[in-house]
Amino acid sequence: MEIIVFGAGSLGSLVGGLLARAHDVTLVGRDPHVATVQRDGLRITGVETVDVDPAATTDATGASADLALVTVKTHDTGAAARALATGDYDAVCSLQNGMGNEDVLAETVDAPILAGTVTCGARLVGPGHVEWTGRGTVTLGAWRPADDARPVERVAGAFRAAGLDAEVATDVRSRLWEKLAVNAAINPVTALARVENGALRSGALADLARTAAVETATVARADDADLADATAQDAVEIVARETARNRSSMHRDVVRGRRTEIDAINGYVVDRAAATGQSVPVNRTLAALIRGWERGAGVRE
Repeated sequence: MEIIVFGAGSLGSLVGGLLARAHDVTLVGRDPHVATVQRDGLRITGVETVDVDPAATTDATGASADLALVTVKTHDTGAAARALATGDYDAVCSLQNGMGNEDVLAETVDAPILAGTVTCGARLVGPGHVEWTGRGTVTLGAWRPADDARPVERVAGAFRAAGLDAEVATDVRSRLWEKLAVNAAINPVTALARVENGALRSGALADLARTAAVETATVARADDADLADATAQDAVEIVARETARNRSSMHRDVVRGRRTEIDAINGYVVDRAAATGQSVPVNRTLAALIRGWERGAGVRE
């Protein structure tokens, strides 16, 4: 299968590199990472050590492939969608954090849209080198009911052919809300407190994270998703335990002085809460604090 990965950061490089063991993969990212992959290939270490030679480019305008995987930051989804619209793809699948990405893609790209979640842990060590910090699984589903389910099965098969654990879900929106609950709980709390994920396993920070997750589950149910409070809390506890030594993506963004994905995580919860008549004071506070930091750091208008 020909696969293009839009967003060769930590997750995109890991997923693309693993898929390159069985497929024709092109990574779309920025230099110096892309230049290093072009010259020396991509090295994956951690769970397994893998050396692969995917193609890599900084510009995929007009490209075509069987599958496009979107792994860019949420604030770059619009730009990725516009680039995808210049090409030809049998299916486009978002593996991004947050919510709303699939709708942006569906509005712009003329292809079946898939939604996915990935629990693999990844860390970009340096140009051409990504660390695989946790094996994880891939869950996929069709975003729009009108879309044919066959592309989902084909994409899941492509992941499996590369040795990745992949499943097809008929309730992918509920799975995305569960992932959102985890991100809403872990990302802003670890970013604000400057702690690793494991710090949320007990104590006041754990209580704060659990409350954010429960608020998110409440909004999910009001939005017709099937997500129980206990399921959301359990998911947060599992991720905090299994990634105890990891720094969340938002934590890394704050440390590096970069814009975060707060709008598509806690900000999305706040927006949907307003639309469905729910109260989410913890999510609202976390979103306000991170946005305030972004403005102070000059990465948000």
